[in-house]
Amino acid sequence: MGFNMYEELGGEEVIRKLSTQLYQVMGEREGAETIRAMHKEDTGEVADKLFMFLSGWLGGPPLFTEKFGSPCLTHQHEPFAIGPAERDAWLECMDQAMSEVGIEERLQEMLRPAFANMAEMLRNTD
Repeated sequence: MGFNMYEELGGEEVIRKLSTQLYQVMGEREGAETIRAMHKEDTGEVADKLFMFLSGWLGGPPLFTEKFGSPCLTHQHEPFAIGPAERDAWLECMDQAMSEVGIEERLQEMLRPAFANMAEMLRNTD
């Protein structure tokens, strides 16, 4: 069997922790106020959706697709002005969340470019 990021990270437990931790970091980190304000006060639902998305995106069960159909991240983020500052703030929050959850540095190094590509894809303003 080949490399599977979902399994390497620790499966459901770690991906769920990462999804929850991201929004916690977003609420606490200086410079992330703009991206935190794009979400409801209660981040439970969005964290759960992120968990489901990341599960399939990282090679685990395709939970998001099974429940909601094919994800269209750009469509879901259209209502929000996402420029370089918002993209970078999200990446910084994700980086901090990965560290706080205890994801191995070698795996973080593999994930950073993929998260950067995803975040850049969502950018809709200069």
